[in-house]
Amino acid sequence: MATDDWLVGRDRHDAAAERIYAAAAKLMSRHGYDAFNVDALAAAVHCSPATIYRHTGGKTAIRDVVLSLQAERILDSVREAIAGLTGPERIVTATTVALHRLRTDPLAKIMRSMATLPGEEWLTDSPIVSRFATEMVGMSTPDPLAAQWLIRAFLALWYWPLKDADAEEQMVRRFLGPPYAVDTDGTVAS
Repeated sequence: MATDDWLVGRDRHDAAAERIYAAAAKLMSRHGYDAFNVDALAAAVHCSPATIYRHTGGKTAIRDVVLSLQAERILDSVREAIAGLTGPERIVTATTVALHRLRTDPLAKIMRSMATLPGEEWLTDSPIVSRFATEMVGMSTPDPLAAQWLIRAFLALWYWPLKDADAEEQMVRRFLGPPYAVDTDGTVAS
């Protein structure tokens, strides 16, 4: 018996969520986050909006998962580049590699398309983004302020890139790396 059910043969919930997130990423990359809506997503995956909500939640939940999945790809290359590095060299390498990857990834278009309203700082307050920044800092004792500083400095560099990549790397090396010099106890030097 032939069937057109796109979920047959797999765990229905996981298969549905995977397909929905992939379609959401494609729609957000093409049209931007603010133009993205659950009805268009439902049409793209040939299901009802209720199916979208049941398997993935609403627009905000979908955004968070899509950004996390996209960011994970970028972070895998950053993790590889910083393996074994500590202190300022880790931060400089993590920042320059992540900037390069983000600027060439569809994730950048999704992020740039989001209109941030005053008081809605979901990106800098996101536990996902904070976890990524904390990992990049690589300290033995978590330092939320150091992670927040890295997030904000990174976003500024990403949003307002220098045309000269060498000058940008020198700026990162000179002004972003030194604050992450680590004392012998694993904390950031003051």
